[in-house]
Amino acid sequence: MNDMKGPFKILVVNPGSTSTKLALFEDEKLLAERKAQHPASEIEKFPRILDQFPMRRQVMLDFLRDQGLEPGQLSAVVARGGLMKPVPSGTFHVTSKMVEDLTEARYGEHACNIAAILAQGFQWDYDIPAYVVDPVVVDEMNDVARLSGLKEIPRRSIWHALNIMAVTRLLCSREHWNFRQESFVVAHLGGGITVAAIQRGRCIDVSNGLEEGPFTPERSGELPVLELIKMCFSGKYTHDEMKKMAVGRGGLVNYLGTNDLFEVEKRLAQGDDYAKLVVRAMAYQVAKTIGSYHVVLRGKAKGIILTGGGARFPEFVAQIKEAVEYLCPVYLMPGEDEMSALAMGGLRVLRGEEKSLDYDSPPSN
Repeated sequence: MNDMKGPFKILVVNPGSTSTKLALFEDEKLLAERKAQHPASEIEKFPRILDQFPMRRQVMLDFLRDQGLEPGQLSAVVARGGLMKPVPSGTFHVTSKMVEDLTEARYGEHACNIAAILAQGFQWDYDIPAYVVDPVVVDEMNDVARLSGLKEIPRRSIWHALNIMAVTRLLCSREHWNFRQESFVVAHLGGGITVAAIQRGRCIDVSNGLEEGPFTPERSGELPVLELIKMCFSGKYTHDEMKKMAVGRGGLVNYLGTNDLFEVEKRLAQGDDYAKLVVRAMAYQVAKTIGSYHVVLRGKAKGIILTGGGARFPEFVAQIKEAVEYLCPVYLMPGEDEMSALAMGGLRVLRGEEKSLDYDSPPSN
């Protein structure tokens, strides 16, 4: 096992459906990164995502070889978390139980499920710690936040946990605040939008990025429920068509025919009044959601953080900021650096700043 003395070399692996993103860090410093593309013709050879293990493992080994590094020289491998059981926020040591859940797709199948399994392979073969950090299933919601209005439909915690927690930590570090003592409302603005109430390092409530909150570039967000039921039983749409209207073909795609904010900005510059209305409505809904989570924190938020790719678009951001800046200071932290966020989660454990959490029996909230 690694002797836990720095500097620490960390390999980060983040698989997507048609790519494997890799990065090599030495402490906070990015040494190298690569995005290996996997053509459809290659992916189609594998009946299941997990069958891709040898192919993706070889990509990792080739990346290390090209950096002149042997696997045994690594301090840790850190992987994107997959669809696992709900867990608290933090860095989790990869265990056999976690790998079993991911292998059996017990909580759903996604390309990211293979990440922890790849990391465990290095842990097994080279005696290197393997971790996952803030998976999408992070769930720290207060019990009162879980009730939706129908006992048959509890609210679920599905959000941009990795980026939201990373930028909150980063802001606290930059401003010399204690992450475990302060509270924030954080809005991740991307193809999906989630707004989270972060209280003393925990996400006590969050808008589910698939079915709640504001409409987004490609999702409908919350809808008038009786009209939605009427559409579902109208006979005009199939089940799959309704799902795609909610996630994939909703929001800007539905109103403007595109999810590309660059294209929308061009329309705004050309004086497209309808596009201006739609963008204003999306910003309006984001601001309303931020306001509701400010109430969740009893008005005691240290700040409001706007992050994600959508935070790069001036007019959209300006409208949100104008609506909410009277509540508390607004901090703009655009983009999302998943690779760095994963590496820093592993680094905090390697340095002893945090303890890794146990997936098999996670601590109670």
